[in-house]
Amino acid sequence: MSSTTSTTSTQVTEQLGTGLRVRHLTMMGLGSAVGAGLFLGAGAGIGLAGPAILVSYVVAGVLVVLVMRMLAEMAAALPSSGSFSTYADAGIGRWAGFTLGWLYWATLVLVLGVEITGASQIVQGWFPAVPQWVVALLLVVAFAVVNLSGVRSFGEFEFWFASIKVAVIVLFLVIGALLVLGLLPGTDPVGTSNLLGHGGFAPQGVGGIASGLLVVVFAFGGIEIITIAAAESQDPRRSIAAAARSVVWRILLFYVGSVAVMVLVLPWDAPELVAGPFVAVLGLTGIPALPLVMEVVVVVALLSAFNANVYGTSRMAFSLAQRGDGPRALTHVSRSGVPSAAVWVSIACGLVSVLLNWLLPDQLLTILLSAAGASLILVWLFIAVAQIRLRPRLERDGTLSIRMWGYPYLSWATLALLVGFMVLMLTDDEARGQLAAAVGLCAVLAGVYAARSGVRRARARRTGAALVDTGQRPD
Repeated sequence: MSSTTSTTSTQVTEQLGTGLRVRHLTMMGLGSAVGAGLFLGAGAGIGLAGPAILVSYVVAGVLVVLVMRMLAEMAAALPSSGSFSTYADAGIGRWAGFTLGWLYWATLVLVLGVEITGASQIVQGWFPAVPQWVVALLLVVAFAVVNLSGVRSFGEFEFWFASIKVAVIVLFLVIGALLVLGLLPGTDPVGTSNLLGHGGFAPQGVGGIASGLLVVVFAFGGIEIITIAAAESQDPRRSIAAAARSVVWRILLFYVGSVAVMVLVLPWDAPELVAGPFVAVLGLTGIPALPLVMEVVVVVALLSAFNANVYGTSRMAFSLAQRGDGPRALTHVSRSGVPSAAVWVSIACGLVSVLLNWLLPDQLLTILLSAAGASLILVWLFIAVAQIRLRPRLERDGTLSIRMWGYPYLSWATLALLVGFMVLMLTDDEARGQLAAAVGLCAVLAGVYAARSGVRRARARRTGAALVDTGQRPD
């Protein structure tokens, strides 16, 4: 293994706090992934594909399970706050680690805007006299305080914050099952009338399923944060193994189960289902307080995801800076073991989203949701290539504690699925633009790396020549 990777892992462990436990990592993964994609994206997906959106979620879910298994294999062998950026660095090349790290950072910055915009829109509805940008500003400031506390305190806060929404999603699944079976007062069994009526299971055909897939794959983004956070746990290798096994299956259950309830109890083309699926379903119970409670839970879910993603952006920036791929100032760590400079940069980006809330509050959510999806696919593509290239080295080093199933066949199949998904994006006008923007950003980042490397080589040559002229030996 390259010395860069091993050194980075050691530095991260020595400088950052190590107070996170498996339960913290698990809830961070759930907290980051179960957010805007489920609560705000499910309705859009149902509107595109009808009940067949279930197929889209299953396909996307299988894909993310495979990608996470590949990532967990590398992370358990080489725990690092740089996670997949570090593995791309070691398995593909220094340019790939630089490009992937900053691409992911930029993607999470966009997601920060999604989370805070969605939450502030709902909260502003409760307090109409307060401008939406003021609500967003107050929320960003509050989570700055949380993220600048010690990592153990942060982990504990995120654990309980994410636990609230997990408990409510479980409750939603239970209530949904009772509605489906007609076991609540005033309800009858729904059967398959909504699932197969109103144009059938796939009213928009295969094209609808494909369009739905382009929307819902974004929903699973964020789960990879557990491999970033594991470097700050007391036993990274064991923590990654335990958290990765539990998180992916829970998220798949939450997503597929919740959407199944939605399309079973309401017609897929019902306006209220497309606009707010969770509130629409709970409204069928006849309990007046439930829809409002669900709104509160949606806000908690979005803020939990925002909190976890501030963590993710700060740790990725910290790791990049440690490897010389970012400003050295971002490596500053506070006495409580927090990369405070990197956290402040993330918070500043959150404040930029507050400004955008003020400038275009209605359009921002749609813009940001669209922009982040394609970058996520490219991140997963890098992960797959890095795992395929690193696996032989990890086997030789004897560091594997988690193994990708069916290697190398499933690894190559995962890579093929990701390439196929990108081809699918080319068939859709909007997705094609998103993919082009993401690929363009990758090209710009790779170009920045190439230019920076060229400047460094030229400077090294000049320095070496100057030392020779003065009779000194270069280090």
